[in-house]
Amino acid sequence: MTKPVVGVIANAHRIENRFDVQAVGQRNLRAVAEVTGALPLIFPGLPEVTEIDALLGAVDGILLTGGRANVHPTHFGVEPHPRHEPYDLDRDAVALPLIRACVERGVPVLGICRGLQEMNVAFGGTLHPEIRELPGRMNHRMPRLATGEIHPDPDVIFADRHEVRLVPGGVFAAIFGAETIRVNSLHGQGILDPGARVIVEGVAEDGTIEAIRIADAPGFALGVQWHAEYDPQSNFINRGLFEAFGAALRQAA
Repeated sequence: MTKPVVGVIANAHRIENRFDVQAVGQRNLRAVAEVTGALPLIFPGLPEVTEIDALLGAVDGILLTGGRANVHPTHFGVEPHPRHEPYDLDRDAVALPLIRACVERGVPVLGICRGLQEMNVAFGGTLHPEIRELPGRMNHRMPRLATGEIHPDPDVIFADRHEVRLVPGGVFAAIFGAETIRVNSLHGQGILDPGARVIVEGVAEDGTIEAIRIADAPGFALGVQWHAEYDPQSNFINRGLFEAFGAALRQAA
């Protein structure tokens, strides 16, 4: 039986401060292979290498992964600031037109963390570089030790940290069979103003946007702010999301 193929976008990374590479976390690949039931195919976030038409002719869907770099603020009319670096202009140059092409052609697309942010910007939305600086917001960044270092235990880093209230009768409520879920939280940047076609379907306790869909998309076009790729093999909520993505892939194929 032929498996559907999912293109998984990579992030710019430098090894030993010398070698530039394109990298994807293994949890993304395992989530696609083990839960979605598809073959993950890494593609570079480099516009001079990745031709969107050729890519979409070779895959059945797209996974937009999270990443360390923020979406560059010039894409939504804000001046960049050094304290909000790093940025990845090359990934921006691939992801933003790719998202619009996927939606236009009905190619299933799932955005995770930065991927959700890219989906919002692709349709004219804006982002805030540090959601925790807004009045009434919690710190959505990953847990740290008293010394300021990132906590060494992944189970602590990716533990469920807050609730998300879902729109009753919405797409996400149907996928999860619930109107309130709990999720992890590992981000600084987040949605400020939703784009013209961005429908908000999930909001955290503090008002942070956590789940979106693209209005009138002919195919699966969903984004989540949390890192659903961490444990979909064992987490009921994250499994449901990747299984729904898999069902859309098979239908499209």
